[in-house]
Amino acid sequence: MFPEVNEQMDLIKAGAVDVLPEDELAEKIENSKKKNKPMIIKLGCDPSKPDLHIGHAVVLHKLRQFQDLGHKAILIIGDFTAMIGDPTGKSKTRPQLTAEETKINGQTYLEQANLILDETRLEIRYNSEWLSKMNFNDVIKLAANYTVAQLLERDDFSKRYKSGTPISIHELLYPLAQAMDSVAIESDVELGGTDQKFNLIVGRDIQKAYGKQAQCIVTLPILEGTDGIEKMSKSLNNYIALTDTPREMFGKTMSIPDELTVKYFRYGAWANEDEIQTMEKGLKDGSIHPRDAKVKTAMGIVEKYHGKDAALSSFEEFERMFVKKDLPDEIEEFKLNLENPEQNIIDVITLTGLTASKSDARRMITQGAVTIDGEKVTDVYAKADFSTEKIIKVGKRKFMKVSV
Repeated sequence: MFPEVNEQMDLIKAGAVDVLPEDELAEKIENSKKKNKPMIIKLGCDPSKPDLHIGHAVVLHKLRQFQDLGHKAILIIGDFTAMIGDPTGKSKTRPQLTAEETKINGQTYLEQANLILDETRLEIRYNSEWLSKMNFNDVIKLAANYTVAQLLERDDFSKRYKSGTPISIHELLYPLAQAMDSVAIESDVELGGTDQKFNLIVGRDIQKAYGKQAQCIVTLPILEGTDGIEKMSKSLNNYIALTDTPREMFGKTMSIPDELTVKYFRYGAWANEDEIQTMEKGLKDGSIHPRDAKVKTAMGIVEKYHGKDAALSSFEEFERMFVKKDLPDEIEEFKLNLENPEQNIIDVITLTGLTASKSDARRMITQGAVTIDGEKVTDVYAKADFSTEKIIKVGKRKFMKVSV
């Protein structure tokens, strides 16, 4: 038995940016309920990015909601299209992956995606299954359904064309190849980030061109990284990985700007709408302190991936390590421009300016005046791993957040 149409629509629309066309989706849900037949929900994944973070998880959680409503989730591993390279949001041609690379990355993606999805109700398909069988005649037939002008409407293509940056023909074929995935599995709904909206609409058009019923599309927002500026990305070191430890998840969440707290509560912790509205109202009228809201968000994210006990433990550790150490609310950040995250502590506190010289750094360590994440440093030759952010304290009043 499927829930009522309005109940399903409310859950689907919650947190979504676009639900298009909304009336068509309501009709699909109604038909699904009448026939007692689940809709086919498609999500394409790019195996060129095997390490998932909570930014990637936004759309995965929406797919899980469709599963919980009783619909059929199909995860398309883009092993064939990854050899083209998704040009979405790119200012230049992306490097193409080998078949072996896409296979390895795809497996890693699946292992992490299953932290969110119900794998007992998930079908996995690889788009090489149908795309590798297409001959040149098939490609011409596909390409005849779309014009160059239509493809150049896509923002990244348009910018590159106007700036004279090369666009390879194979990149123009990417949205069409991805659309063939929708044709092959006859998807009723396709999910994606807002940056994928163009590709999802192409999927609708190509389904109609091949005599299929057009899919509806649901887009989700792009989550900013912990810096509050750039899109979450491992390369920018502003991410919270799905495989981070509870302590790392909690600490990284506590470092986000206050203005992102509600968004992380909604899309990172996936709190219910009542909780979100309560937090928004409390922050606005001052009845909830920004730090308390952030703690609730951090605990929610940790609980999502590690459980309640881990969330409570990470909170208690944070309180013990930071709050009771009387850390200031604002701590300057320092990024080490170094490839190796493991560095001598003396070198780091000298580079950051926390001490005037290496001899001064040695003296402070010898006197027991240096701590990292609340732990006293006693060895002048000690090293620390700065791949994740650490708080260094020198003396009584000098603090610095340091990471590579």
